Amino acid sequence: MINTIKLGLLLVLLSGSTREQQKNDCQYKGIKLYGKVQVVDHFPDLKVQIVNAFPDLNVQLVDNFPNDCGEWQMVEQFPDLKIQYVTSFPDIKIKFVTSFPGRTNTKLN
Repeated sequence: MINTIKLGLLLVLLSGSTREQQKNDCQYKGIKLYGKVQVVDHFPDLKVQIVNAFPDLNVQLVDNFPNDCGEWQMVEQFPDLKIQYVTSFPDIKIKFVTSFPGRTNTKLN
């Protein structure tokens, strides 16, 4: 009985740390890659290029609670992240997806 409780507590602790690690991995130069996003023409946090192949990040647009890696909620005010779409020299390359958002195997510095 006690071993079962210990195992349950261990699983809860490990699942929480795994989720935090995933959020820490979902950053580019300290900028989180999920949350409320605003598209701007000047002074972005990130310059983003939309690609069809070999993205750095798969992005899923959501209506509410953009709390996981690659989930973006587009807003006009109070963004967590400001992006500018570019065709060359991006900070990151993204691909819009309808499922399975998040980092790909490419390395972001």
